[in-house]
Amino acid sequence: MSTRKPANCACALALVLAWGVAFAEGPGLGKPLEPAEIAAWDISIMPDGTGLPPGGGTPAQGEHIYAQKCAVCHGENAKGGVNAALVGGRALTSGIDTPKTIANFWPYSTTVFDFIRRAMPWQQPRSLTDNEVYALTAYILAENKLIGQDDSMNAETLPKVRMPNRDGFIIRFPDKI
Repeated sequence: MSTRKPANCACALALVLAWGVAFAEGPGLGKPLEPAEIAAWDISIMPDGTGLPPGGGTPAQGEHIYAQKCAVCHGENAKGGVNAALVGGRALTSGIDTPKTIANFWPYSTTVFDFIRRAMPWQQPRSLTDNEVYALTAYILAENKLIGQDDSMNAETLPKVRMPNRDGFIIRFPDKI
């Protein structure tokens, strides 16, 4: 019987253990993030309004911002341009090919705010102030006749807007509604 097999097994086991320890430490790249650095990117807004920032805006204020920063893509009065219409739209019961807009598709007004804040305008995402986002959200909701022209949107009023398709989705966070 050879003594080489146990020696080879012991050597292989030692190499595997050493390799595991070396990789457990990591490659030493980057640096740990501070809580303040994480907080700057933690901008999620829940359906119930949790996470909405201070501020506010009206449809009239949003109309001016829309004309400057949004109309080039979404068209005059948000009725469609090179990108999707934000206003109007038939009921989704008309079929799968029905164009989806804010009024007939989006389940929560807070989701509209969240999307605008994160992704718009497309060429400069996250460049809008919180007040501008509230105003744009108010403008789009008013154009869809979901709020009045004189209504102001803020952290208290925005979650109270009942969207027409709210019940058209499976609720991911039922405790946040």
